[in-house]
Amino acid sequence: MNRNLVFVSTIFVCLVVVALSNHQNEKITTEEASPHLLEVDYGRYPTWFSLSNRKLLKTEMKPNSIVAKDGSGEFTTVTDAINSYSSKKNRHRFIIYVKAGIYNEYITIDKDKTNILLYGDGPTKTIITGSKSLNGGVNKTMNTATFTNLAKDFIAKSITFENTAGHEAGPSVALQVEGDRSAFFDCGIYGYQDTLYAHKQRQFYRNCEISGTIDFIFGHSTTLIQNSKIIVRKPSPGHSNVVVADGTKQKNALTGIVLQNCSIMPDVELLPDRLTVKTYLARPWRSFSRAIFINNVIGDFIQPDGYSVWAPNETNTAHCYFAEFGNTGPGANTQARAKWSKGVISKDEAAKFTAENWLQASTWLPATGIPFSPEFES
Repeated sequence: MNRNLVFVSTIFVCLVVVALSNHQNEKITTEEASPHLLEVDYGRYPTWFSLSNRKLLKTEMKPNSIVAKDGSGEFTTVTDAINSYSSKKNRHRFIIYVKAGIYNEYITIDKDKTNILLYGDGPTKTIITGSKSLNGGVNKTMNTATFTNLAKDFIAKSITFENTAGHEAGPSVALQVEGDRSAFFDCGIYGYQDTLYAHKQRQFYRNCEISGTIDFIFGHSTTLIQNSKIIVRKPSPGHSNVVVADGTKQKNALTGIVLQNCSIMPDVELLPDRLTVKTYLARPWRSFSRAIFINNVIGDFIQPDGYSVWAPNETNTAHCYFAEFGNTGPGANTQARAKWSKGVISKDEAAKFTAENWLQASTWLPATGIPFSPEFES
């Protein structure tokens, strides 16, 4: 990458941050009709991007690789575009543009392929899909993933990752993330059981849609999900839904899953049965499981006790940390929450789990060009 492109890339980051600070959507609500929070136009730019900014970027901000199903790009598969990247030859951000289309692939970004930016034409247009599942014959949950990132400093924007195996298929991961400082903006992450495997390291999600049934946001990472839609789908008959299942094993481990400024809502198919199908905010996968809910809008379908045990003979409730602060909506009433949960915590306690303290956000998120709230939003 030449010096001019590096310079313009820096300008691009600044433009994104400034433009979004002026155009940032307010907290999403359960009444919001649009299924997606941001779209790009036919020029591949966000619709709010000014004409002058587009002209500046059009001549210089070019992807390193273009993927197109119709053959109009350099590659017809996302896998081939990723494999074209060599960390030895590329010291800067490697940009892959994936044109609109449905890409039926199983993709892994190896740990040596750092600094990749993968972006599409919008989460309703650029879709990476798969259907592997444990019940379908795969031997491990992690091996069911449609898309896996193992590399540091990965960014995905305006693209969907999905697993269509269905609610009878058992664990079936759409997106698995292990690389430190991974960030996702305006992405769809759709599945059923075990949709998002936030496996390891620091991870940030903003303006995303994440859907599923059982334990559909899970892992052993340090994860923050901001300003996103958490959509609970209808499970198989006789089963309950659980949003978060964190796998923290050690008392002093700085891991857990935090949802901030999100809307937790039922899917359209679940809506008629939302009060009879049990749905919980979290359950403790491991002994020191940690899940924190800050300033979210919580729908009326969440069970009053909020949390369930992992299993009758393995409750994992003695040392888990399930806490809430500033949530609203009919499902936010904490009076009947499970006695072993922390209930409502203080603002000072909740501040430990905001972006700056939880992710050390100022040291890496500004460089991604993704908007974020370092602390609380007013």
